[in-house]
Amino acid sequence: MNNNTAAPTTGQMPRQIPYIIANEACERFSFYGMRNILTPFLVTALLLYAPEAERAGIAKDVFHAFVIGVYFFPLLGGWLADRFFGKYNTVLWMSLVYCAGHACLAMFDDNRTGFYFGLFLIAFGSGGIKPLVVSFVGDQFDQTNKQRAKLVFDAFYWTINFGSFFASLLMPIFLRKYGPSVAFGIPGILMFIATFVFWLGRKKYVRVPPAPPHPDSFLNVVRTALTSRSPGDGRQGLVIAIVGVLLAIASFGLLGTLSFVAVACMAMVFLLVFGGAGAWMQLDRARSIHPQEAVDGVRAVLRILIVFALITPFWSLFDQKASTWILQADQMTKPEWFHSAQMQALNPALVMLLIPFNNLVLYPALRRIGIDPTPLRRMGFGIAFSGLAWIAAGAIQLEIDGGTPVSVAWQVLPYALLTFGEVLVSATGLEFAYSQAPASMKGVIMAFWYLSNTVGNLWVLLANASVRNETVTAHIESTGLSEAAFLMFFFAMFALVVAGIFGLYARRYPMQDHYRTA
Repeated sequence: MNNNTAAPTTGQMPRQIPYIIANEACERFSFYGMRNILTPFLVTALLLYAPEAERAGIAKDVFHAFVIGVYFFPLLGGWLADRFFGKYNTVLWMSLVYCAGHACLAMFDDNRTGFYFGLFLIAFGSGGIKPLVVSFVGDQFDQTNKQRAKLVFDAFYWTINFGSFFASLLMPIFLRKYGPSVAFGIPGILMFIATFVFWLGRKKYVRVPPAPPHPDSFLNVVRTALTSRSPGDGRQGLVIAIVGVLLAIASFGLLGTLSFVAVACMAMVFLLVFGGAGAWMQLDRARSIHPQEAVDGVRAVLRILIVFALITPFWSLFDQKASTWILQADQMTKPEWFHSAQMQALNPALVMLLIPFNNLVLYPALRRIGIDPTPLRRMGFGIAFSGLAWIAAGAIQLEIDGGTPVSVAWQVLPYALLTFGEVLVSATGLEFAYSQAPASMKGVIMAFWYLSNTVGNLWVLLANASVRNETVTAHIESTGLSEAAFLMFFFAMFALVVAGIFGLYARRYPMQDHYRTA
């Protein structure tokens, strides 16, 4: 273990934190700078080969497939860091891949193959480092100063949105005035700066070494639980896991109807859901081979994954602000100089206001009246607020569909509701995921947290694919709603129902404390 900097013992803020925060600010400017102009660029430039009526749908599919990749590759990054290279080395190497992806976007703005390869490299690099930077922040704290970790996680999230705000505001202007090469090139420069800043702090970081393969690892305990026999008991858990494998294989039959990315994601969901359920049913059988601590650790991880699964509808709604809401803004009245994608800047601006407001005003006020805003309570209400945001967006769409000119300023309401939900879910989730993860699985658990975003975007692709079915289209027409309005209200109800289920589950969830010891 590299302990060039001794672990703090006085409760002070670790000196190395500014390097990580500065790195994250530049990286997030880089990521959101390209992400928030991706949909309009696709519609107005790269997809001109397609009929005009189909471009918006293709752009949404490309965008959400890209986001699925961004939040799928954390599984790989977390595994490499936890088992082989450690967080620092994995972040540094993946960042170089990330830079190469930005270079491809800038060079191949008129070449679909080259541009899509650049998106793949960004998804690979960004996804690979995504769970590690957050958990790397947590590694800089121990039991003596863990109370400062929440402030840093909030500052970390605030910084993410600081970078996102300027990227969302400026990149649509650069795209319009200077073209895609410049608009995609600037985020690439910021990513290089982010990598350099992270490298500068290399001698100051606390580096937790990777954990070698262990006979009592998570996967070994799960395998034992599924395959062990218990006298007098059946093997229902193994049967359920096998059903998951069969469904995962069968899902590839949907290729052609769905993209490979969506199908692979669906297969992974089947494996996780059915495999996890089967392991849970038979987990006590592993106690004959593995120590109680290892078995209890697996049960704790499975509980965390249920929380993450219930978060997925929030991401379905949140990530569509950069696709569906931009396309809605294109139908609204606005000043000639204003670009629809610039509404995205409202989200990070509100986040930067809401994080200090919540910590300094809202949460203390709730505690004074006897309400403890625990992480799970905050996340449950955050999902509900995202549902309310989409009810507001659906109401706006009804006015647009009715032929009424609607100012883009009306989108402030759904943005405000969605952003409040984001602060409650996403900023809180970073702290929750790290604190609940056993020491040997920090990177992987953070990867599962981001995987919830992948699954959320899978729901979007499935919904988009379903509305191409004639039966579904006929049902939507029978409601008197447009396709856009129907989907908005559908996603709103999806989130509100799951928020209720989340609240019920949260009441029985046993909170853990897995910050490292001093």
